[in-house]
Amino acid sequence: QVQLVESGGGLVQAGGSLRLSCGASVRTLRMLHMAWFRQAPGKEREFVSVISRSGDSTYYTDSVKGRFTISRDNAKNTVTLQMNSLKAEDTAVYYCAAKEIWVNLYDDYKYWGQGTQVTVSS
Repeated sequence: QVQLVESGGGLVQAGGSLRLSCGASVRTLRMLHMAWFRQAPGKEREFVSVISRSGDSTYYTDSVKGRFTISRDNAKNTVTLQMNSLKAEDTAVYYCAAKEIWVNLYDDYKYWGQGTQVTVSS
């Protein structure tokens, strides 16, 4: 069973930066495609970004393009979401997710973390 643990959330002013990390309980993280989702209060969970297991391919939702960067270090078993130029509308619980097959990248993830809160004050 793969356990994912997020860290790095917190409170930041608009325009600031945060760096989220996702660690896994198993060394097979390198075999998984990793993604970040978020859920704002009163809204459905939404896709933010995904990175292939090799790190060669990445995708972002339009609202974060140019501001967020997803990366991974398979040697350290971690995936990172660097968030810059944060806006109040980025406030949400951010979740790390993983899947084994590179299809349906915006949904249907098998493994999930418990989430980390990101709050951006305006």
